[in-house]
Amino acid sequence: MTTVGFLGLGRMGAPMASNLVGHVDRLLVHDISPDAVAALVGKGAEAAGSAASLGGQCDIVFMSLPTPAIVRDAAPEILSGGRLRILCDLSTSGPKLAQEVHELCTGKGVASFDAPVSGGIRGAEQGTLAIMCGGPEALWPELEPLLARIGKPFYMGETPGAGQVTKLANNLLSLAAIATTAEAMTLAIKAGLDPARVIEVVNAGTGANSATRDKWPRAVLPRTFDFGFSAQLSLKDTRLALAEAQAMGVPLPTGQRLAALLDRTLAAYGDDADFTAMAKIVESDAGLDPERPE
Repeated sequence: MTTVGFLGLGRMGAPMASNLVGHVDRLLVHDISPDAVAALVGKGAEAAGSAASLGGQCDIVFMSLPTPAIVRDAAPEILSGGRLRILCDLSTSGPKLAQEVHELCTGKGVASFDAPVSGGIRGAEQGTLAIMCGGPEALWPELEPLLARIGKPFYMGETPGAGQVTKLANNLLSLAAIATTAEAMTLAIKAGLDPARVIEVVNAGTGANSATRDKWPRAVLPRTFDFGFSAQLSLKDTRLALAEAQAMGVPLPTGQRLAALLDRTLAAYGDDADFTAMAKIVESDAGLDPERPE
């Protein structure tokens, strides 16, 4: 019998863990929020009580945590449990930390996978996340069916951090789509065009992208700016990409501009700002009122 653990039941972790309920022999969960744990227990999971208890009772443990620092603190605690065979990090914590976790796991005789996800809260809830995985190929057949309950897993190779680099590249493209769409739509609005109609046309043409297909209809056109991913986490991910690029000698001028735009977004709208609020900064620079009604 395989016992699976899940650490981190936040906005992404809770729905991912929920999608495992009923599809594993036992699912143990832990989070700093008792309410989050109680919600999963109500769906059929078991409360582990601590990160160390996860490592002591589970064969495989997934982590979904908000920052690299929290991942770095949590991994040794999980590994102290003594039973664990596979530790899989679903967080976006960067390739450098993936290497650190790999070395830490190797010293304990545990296999590590870095498997960051893309698709947002809706993807987590619907089990449609793209999952980018790096880790030992020999154990991939054991891990893949579990990940397939969370989304669509892609194996990127054995190199620690392979999944993380893939995710950072994906995030740069996603953020660039938001920034460029904001500029294009601001141009259209200043010309007096109907923004909803412009989005409809773009989505029928060659300019269509993830921002025009999803983020504008859901969060920008209605002026709610609540797509579900924070500008703060986006900035964290962008800085991880910039640090990795610098280490590899890869210039990322667009990444630097995205980081600056996110910095301005957070300065203007606070730490809770959604990443779609980047559009309001672009609009404001063009003399539009970003707080105008729908």
